[in-house]
Amino acid sequence: MKNQMNLQFSALSQNESFARVTVASFITQLDPTMDELTEIKTVVSEAVTNAIIHGYESNPDGVVYISVTLHEDGVVELMIRDEGIGIDNVDEAKQPLYTTKPDLERSGMGFTIMENFMDEIRVESTVLEGTTLYLKKHLTNSKALCN
Repeated sequence: MKNQMNLQFSALSQNESFARVTVASFITQLDPTMDELTEIKTVVSEAVTNAIIHGYESNPDGVVYISVTLHEDGVVELMIRDEGIGIDNVDEAKQPLYTTKPDLERSGMGFTIMENFMDEIRVESTVLEGTTLYLKKHLTNSKALCN
């Protein structure tokens, strides 16, 4: 059995905390550790912020999409997508300290943080079409989903 949630919201910076808390609330049914929950919340924050600032270049008309799938074996899958400007060179964008927005005091550590906190990360991006992040985390002591 699996359980899934889909969420979409305007690309406004104030919605980042909404996304983080909503995803965390949904995941709690698997009884993650506090560290696991904090890591997932951090990853959601980084991904959503990237979509808003980089994908949509802070254009509030954009929409951020999140899908969360919980598997009964304690695996959490996240999909975070935007339909923004896309990433020209994903490998370059994933390099620590790389940022296209130094004027906004961006640290360039978003992908590095995501890679460190998740077990798997895959980035698909097409210029002028958007970016999709696929993230997976295996929770250590999760309880099985109830039927």
